[in-house]
Amino acid sequence: MTLVNFLVDLVSLSIRGDDMKNVTDSFLSWGYWPSAGSFGFNTDILSTNLINLSVVLGVLIFFGKGVCASCLHVCKYNLLSLSDLLDNRKQRILNTIRNSEELRGGAIEQLKKVRARLQKVQLEADQFRVNGYSEIEKEKLNLINSSYKTLEQLENYKNETIQFEQQRVINQVRQRVFQQALRGALGTLNSCLNSELHLRTISANINMLGSIKEKEKK
Repeated sequence: MTLVNFLVDLVSLSIRGDDMKNVTDSFLSWGYWPSAGSFGFNTDILSTNLINLSVVLGVLIFFGKGVCASCLHVCKYNLLSLSDLLDNRKQRILNTIRNSEELRGGAIEQLKKVRARLQKVQLEADQFRVNGYSEIEKEKLNLINSSYKTLEQLENYKNETIQFEQQRVINQVRQRVFQQALRGALGTLNSCLNSELHLRTISANINMLGSIKEKEKK
């Protein structure tokens, strides 16, 4: 049996999961019998090194499946956990972008309406340039001012929303810090009160012992 055939047998057995007896049979069949009734291996140094290498590779392939499967299972679990975390962060970012896009879309829609009205006013101005020029110009200025006010209101609303969220987070942090400080202060106060009460008790006991001794002397 050649080296290639032996390696093929080992790989096929490791993939199919056959018992170890087949591996032993394949390994023994690769030996040769130099004379009738005797068994031996090739004593050539290079061939022997190849034999050792092939045996080690075969054993690693045969017995390494379980370890590889466990490693793959752990890696798969870690990848799933990382994927869930990334999905949550991605969803938050997408929600923030979606809200910004909605505000931006509203502002763009408002600008489109303003531009349409301005175009209409300009057309009317071209038609009634002589008679109603001053009134049309006034309307145009009013539209422009109204547009700026609308955009300013949208910007203020966005800033107020951001400030509200920031203030809410700050208040939550302050509340937690205050609670922790209050707990620490109460713990310190209780410790001080316990120490003071202990000292008062000792002092009272000393005074009582002193008065008892004085009475005994009398």
